[in-house]
Amino acid sequence: MADIGLYRLRRQLDDAITYTGAAPAGRLVEEGLRLSRERNMPAEEMYFKAQREMLEGNFGDAIVYLDSAIKLNPLDGAAYNDRALCMVELGMIDAALPYFDKGIESEPDYATIFHNKGWLLNKMGEHRQAVALFEKALGIEPGRAVTYENLADAYRNLGLKNEALAALKKALEFLPSSCLEIREQIESGIKELVEQCPL
Repeated sequence: MADIGLYRLRRQLDDAITYTGAAPAGRLVEEGLRLSRERNMPAEEMYFKAQREMLEGNFGDAIVYLDSAIKLNPLDGAAYNDRALCMVELGMIDAALPYFDKGIESEPDYATIFHNKGWLLNKMGEHRQAVALFEKALGIEPGRAVTYENLADAYRNLGLKNEALAALKKALEFLPSSCLEIREQIESGIKELVEQCPL
């Protein structure tokens, strides 16, 4: 992707989806569509059309747009990542993993793909692999609160409560102050772990 403005917009969209919800994300999607059309960037337009469908819960339709984006730009790691997420939403769990791998191969410096593959592997019971992927994501982008939160979950699944506690504290450190509900959830998780962990 050659356009820095659209690159930043994609990252802002990731953050909006993670932290602020559908309405702010929807506004960013519409801005992405407008810019991609103005700049005659069809791969970007397909990507943002897919984002609109994902926000509306139309994952099959989103895959169609993501496939078009990938055909137009086979090095778009985010498109592979989002295709994998759509597949997960549609219950195609095992088939999603190769798309995460293609995304990582295409954009090895994009922390979100490592995070999302780790999230899926953690859900599949592959907790150690998930930890490695979360650590890789944090090596690329050390301030990702959501990755620390998921790392804590993987540690908890492995019975490593002290490590989970440390990861939750890091999540709080990096969490935007406006995310009050998420902050409360993390603080509740910390309280629970403190009660379970020896001092």
